[in-house]
Amino acid sequence: MQKYFSEFKIETTIAIIIVGTIFFSILLNWFLKRFIKKSLINHHRDLTGYLFLKHILTALVYAIGFAFALVQIPEFKIVGHSLLAGAGVISLIAGLASQQALSNIMSGILIVVFKPFRINDKITLRGSFTGTVEDINLRQVVIRDFENNRIIIPNSVISSDLIVNAHIGEEKCCKLIDIGIGYSSNIERALDIMKEEVGNHPLHIDNRTTEDIENNVPLVIARVTALGDSDVNLRVWAWAKDSSDGYVLYCDLLQSIKNRFDNEGIEIPFPQRTITYSKNNENN
Repeated sequence: MQKYFSEFKIETTIAIIIVGTIFFSILLNWFLKRFIKKSLINHHRDLTGYLFLKHILTALVYAIGFAFALVQIPEFKIVGHSLLAGAGVISLIAGLASQQALSNIMSGILIVVFKPFRINDKITLRGSFTGTVEDINLRQVVIRDFENNRIIIPNSVISSDLIVNAHIGEEKCCKLIDIGIGYSSNIERALDIMKEEVGNHPLHIDNRTTEDIENNVPLVIARVTALGDSDVNLRVWAWAKDSSDGYVLYCDLLQSIKNRFDNEGIEIPFPQRTITYSKNNENN
């Protein structure tokens, strides 16, 4: 009878510890969200460190709760005491976790410390895809692409990848618009049209410095960049306040410049093929 009572007591204690751990974790997350996150948002500060700290503290709470639960079981009491004392934490993780998991944790810490990107930054990985950083946790980075898909990338992978970050330094974005026209078309008129369309677009910004304005540098610059096999390559530089406006600006200008070229008789060459039939085919 005493044995069953002792087992019941252990099970009850473990259940209380588990419920208490979950409750404390919820309370901790509520506190962090209610006070710290709200304070950071009100002061327009970066949330990257906050989110990473929240993941670490939550994992720590569960680790401590797990250790207390182990202490209640006689067979695991030594392991539990080692976890609580902290002496065996590193060796236990090294023994149970894979090298990849440890690499992800260390890479996540380095990402938060050195900040190659932050929460809400728009990044491009090796030119393959572009998205907005939603979360950085102990294992992975979560990126939301333009189709609202979530892309999960391990920290160790993204930390060694080539990253283009549109939010480091200035957020201004320069879009290069390259269009080829026929050799018989009026080059000067085509350049003027491209500059007019860029300058009239509401999302275009003036990127000139005070010195540029004093030296009468044009608001929009367009130049001939190459003489191709079948066309003259023209380029115009269009500036927007950020990459999102830059994408809209780029798409709108492609359409408006094409319409202006059509209206003013400026040809945009395209590949053409001539098919010749032999006399034998005609007879058949």
